[in-house]
Amino acid sequence: MNGAGYNAQKLFIASCIALVTTAMAFSIRADILKELGTTFDISHEQQGLVNLMGIWGFPIAILLVGPLVNTIGMGRLLKLACLGHILGIVFTILSPNYGFVALLASTLLVGLANGTVEAVINPLAATMYPNEKTHKLNVLHAWWPGGLIIGGLVTFALAQFFNAPWQVRLGMIIVPALIYGAMIWTEHFPPTERAASGVSMGEMFMQILRPGVLLLILCMCMTAITELGPDQWVGSVLTDTVGIRGILFLVYTSGLMFVLRLVAGPVARVFTPIGLLAICAAFAAVGLYMLSYAFEAGMAFLAATIFGIGKAYFWPTMLGVVSERYPRGGEFLLAVMGAAGMIAAGVAGPSMGRIYDEYTIRNLTPEVRQIVVVDGRYSPEKAAELRQQAEAGDPTAQEQVKVLDQALREGAAMTFRVVAILPAILVVLFGAQFLYYRARGGYRPVSIDGH
Repeated sequence: MNGAGYNAQKLFIASCIALVTTAMAFSIRADILKELGTTFDISHEQQGLVNLMGIWGFPIAILLVGPLVNTIGMGRLLKLACLGHILGIVFTILSPNYGFVALLASTLLVGLANGTVEAVINPLAATMYPNEKTHKLNVLHAWWPGGLIIGGLVTFALAQFFNAPWQVRLGMIIVPALIYGAMIWTEHFPPTERAASGVSMGEMFMQILRPGVLLLILCMCMTAITELGPDQWVGSVLTDTVGIRGILFLVYTSGLMFVLRLVAGPVARVFTPIGLLAICAAFAAVGLYMLSYAFEAGMAFLAATIFGIGKAYFWPTMLGVVSERYPRGGEFLLAVMGAAGMIAAGVAGPSMGRIYDEYTIRNLTPEVRQIVVVDGRYSPEKAAELRQQAEAGDPTAQEQVKVLDQALREGAAMTFRVVAILPAILVVLFGAQFLYYRARGGYRPVSIDGH
């Protein structure tokens, strides 16, 4: 307990576990997406809509409560997030009894809980550690890939060794939700840095009109699509392109992110936060482009390594930059950055699914297209039926499955190839900002009193 009446270490650890919960929801959903497709007989585009609900709940929540975290209270909001996580997962498990709309609604509830967590933990970390924001935000957000690893390994082990259905694997998300809920339920929370410094809410809102902030919001959208768009599809895509469980690649790249974010402070001091972002964008562009041509495990591993390094610092460093350069924007700017990133990533989900479907259908022969395309949409259920016929020994079906698998590889690859354009643009945008700061003596954090 510090002099201000709150336990900073305990609150920081609870924040990390809350972020683990949100990340587990993300990685486990990525792994079970194909099974949801079969359970509800939905196309890749409709599966992208499931991702959209999970992601769009985030900006809805963060925009509604982010600017008000000091008014409502960070403790109250984290308790609501805990309840949202638990109820959302329970309702998702029960959703097959009520149909596709119930799946969308329950996924949205989990997304709302995720957004509420993000709305609280970023200003909380910035408030508790005002002199090391970029570093602490990177350490905090190391537990995003940490949670992806935990969720990925849990869902893989349960599926591989216990043949557990998707409902059981999804239910594992409740465990960390209960842990962080228990840790924060009776704890005191500090006022935000902005409120404690006497900056009015009116001035806080006005910060968004500054040109530098608007540019950072644009960059946040593009970094979020680069990081989170492929992550939503990596399980499904690499299963089709390489033929092994893609969730393991998500676990691997998340491991890289976890380690790299823990040492963000020294790395950012060497390159400056903006220089670091430019370097990351270059790695991400190369990695994604290579992934789009990775049709064997060795190439996929190398490409995933380069991409994992590239995406490592995007999210928390963007938050650190806006908090360091525009501290009077307080919790509002942090909320807007998080919301903008998730809205962009949410749009990317179904868009990537549409690309996936479009290029898959393009590469099918007319005969196979008649079988697996229903009302202009790729049908996972029809594809599964075709595979069953092939496994039963039907030689015609076996040849058709080969055509289908090749078409899926081509469709999957294009999802990465298109997204690779964005980090290439970011190299230019971050490079220009780096030169701008260098011409003015270098990048420096701004204190909340304006010095």
